[in-house]
Amino acid sequence: MKDKIFEIFQRIGHSFMIPIAILPIVGCLLGIGSSFTNQSTIELYHLQGILGKGHFLYSVFFTIKNVSKIIFDNIPMIFAVGVASGMAKKQKEVAAFSAMISYFVMNSTISSLLILYNYVDKNGIQSDLVLKGAIDTVCGVTTLQTGVFGGVIVGLGVAALHNRFYKIKLPNAISFFGGTRFIPIISTITYFFVGVFLFFTWPIVQLVIVKIGQIITKSSYFGTLLFGVIKRLLIPLGLHHIFYIPFWQTALGGTVKVGGKWVSGAQNIFFAQLLDLNHVSKFSVDATRFFSGEYIFMMFGLPGAALAIYQCAKKENKEKVAGIMISAAVASIVTGITEPIEFAFLFVAPVLFGIHVVLAGSAYVVAQLLHITISFTFSAGLIDFVLFGILPGNSRTNWILVIPVGMVYFVLYNQIFKFVILKFDIKTMGREDQEMKDRYKYSQDFSDEVRVFEITQTKEIVAALGGKKNIVNLDCCATRLRVNIVKTKLLNKSLLKQTGATGVVLKGKSVQIIYGPRVATIKTDIEEYLENCQNIEVDTTDINDEIQEKKQKNINKKPSKIVTILSPFEGEAADLSNCLDEAFAQGMMGEGAIVTPEKEYVYAPDDGVVGFVFDTNHAIGFLTNQGISLLIHIGIDTIKLDGKGIEILVDIGQKVTKGEPIMKLDLDYLKINAKTISSPIICTDVSENMEVKKVASGHVKVLEPLFDIYYYG
Repeated sequence: MKDKIFEIFQRIGHSFMIPIAILPIVGCLLGIGSSFTNQSTIELYHLQGILGKGHFLYSVFFTIKNVSKIIFDNIPMIFAVGVASGMAKKQKEVAAFSAMISYFVMNSTISSLLILYNYVDKNGIQSDLVLKGAIDTVCGVTTLQTGVFGGVIVGLGVAALHNRFYKIKLPNAISFFGGTRFIPIISTITYFFVGVFLFFTWPIVQLVIVKIGQIITKSSYFGTLLFGVIKRLLIPLGLHHIFYIPFWQTALGGTVKVGGKWVSGAQNIFFAQLLDLNHVSKFSVDATRFFSGEYIFMMFGLPGAALAIYQCAKKENKEKVAGIMISAAVASIVTGITEPIEFAFLFVAPVLFGIHVVLAGSAYVVAQLLHITISFTFSAGLIDFVLFGILPGNSRTNWILVIPVGMVYFVLYNQIFKFVILKFDIKTMGREDQEMKDRYKYSQDFSDEVRVFEITQTKEIVAALGGKKNIVNLDCCATRLRVNIVKTKLLNKSLLKQTGATGVVLKGKSVQIIYGPRVATIKTDIEEYLENCQNIEVDTTDINDEIQEKKQKNINKKPSKIVTILSPFEGEAADLSNCLDEAFAQGMMGEGAIVTPEKEYVYAPDDGVVGFVFDTNHAIGFLTNQGISLLIHIGIDTIKLDGKGIEILVDIGQKVTKGEPIMKLDLDYLKINAKTISSPIICTDVSENMEVKKVASGHVKVLEPLFDIYYYG
């Protein structure tokens, strides 16, 4: 279960890469545009002559701000589409489209209920019945502030619906709406109810956030630490507005007399004092404690984390990781946009995010202890640091202390992140296992099977078939490459076996080449090669005409090791040669035995990992901890049942223990609809130094010895 959850988080993190890649540059543009169109800033520093309304530069920065803002305002929907597309196994464009529709439906449902319950009017004006900051506008729809969390809810839910139903078959009368057309329909219905559910439950979450804010107001340094920790926890999910706005704009952030007037709210206090510099020798520490610490980890700490991610990346991936991390670090330093860095490890490694949250919270306290008093309008980046830290003077802000403290935090973030990533082998960007990458690629392009290894002898396969001109038709089933050829004399079975085939069957001019579960990949590689190769005949029959035996009998030799394979279910065992499938009976797929199951459950025959699961459920590939590859194939011709009668209880890549249920069979259905329920259990990678000897005959119970594998040499 832990491995399954980890892999899901890996896939979620992978699906975040597209929106993450665009955020850094957009964040920089938004920060620059917001800072240089802020009227208070323009008036304070007397820049009306170049940045005032009506001037060319103001128009440029105003446009930049709005263009960037539209992307940031719709990040939740961008993530909804990205997550759905990234998590979908096939037909990703349908999942993306369905996620967009579902996001609109969910928020429109919430909006309608807000109006019906008088929380907002028809123009979207919020009433006093709703907490300040609890309402947001999404694509013109007034709804509850759910932030990125709402987008992730949509993305994950739609992906789950998509993977479950994209092959659904409906009755003939409504068959038009089957398959992928069913996904937007079921997603729309589902997210109508999700919207209703969130309308009644989400305000409770928002109320809890506000109550925590009230507790923070009554605390000193502990309250500052709590504020920093909670704000960092909420920002990546987009829920921070409901939390910090009361501190910025209401008495929760303090009340101070400035220029003869009482001012409430931390941000309001700072800017009132900024406009009254002649009478202010030091900005309020109590007000700026909600701001100053962010400069320490945004300009220094998180770039240190970005460097650690780059340093820990594999050599071949460093260039790609550097491109993303450099732009993300620049966005964090210059404008205070931290999401591109945070999303790079938030889902992939939640433990790193937890470390970041604690370090960030401590930075707020350190700034308060050192009386660093800098606020901001947009975020704690270099632009606001210059405008509101350096320009008002060090005597008022203590800005100079940010630099040495920030350097300490840069080292802390860098070294702690690097240690944790390497110590626990966390798969941050650029550290993903190649096997996992191949698994995703294979699942996306071909099926749910794992791409165990890649065939590189495409040219040899085509040559062994007699060349492009000798190939009439190319197809494949679950395990066999099926080819129609013109001249059988050009077929070189020996060469085909050298390309990895375990068997070759020639019937007339039809050739079946047994490659096992990876055959779909081989077929695709051949098709791509045939598009560009010369249309000629190739005669290779003079090469390796004699087929060498795949194994030796090892007569009179003592085995160095014997491994016993146990029966995965109870039933009648028999020799593999009795199998009704020619490929199995002749050992083309591997060697082992057949068992006719008598009970519904199939159990793991040993500790190991689920290597692949056919999308028709009829077979499971299993790799034992001893390194033996097994295939458990339920019945013969059960592939035609399209998964009916067989329930898979495990997932690809899942670790299982001996005796754990992995499949459930509807034996009554299978006996009626399958050619036979006699099931091959075989070792698929028998080499020359191995020999399979059948042990069981007749009735066997679950986990009783089925056959032995002898190792020689």
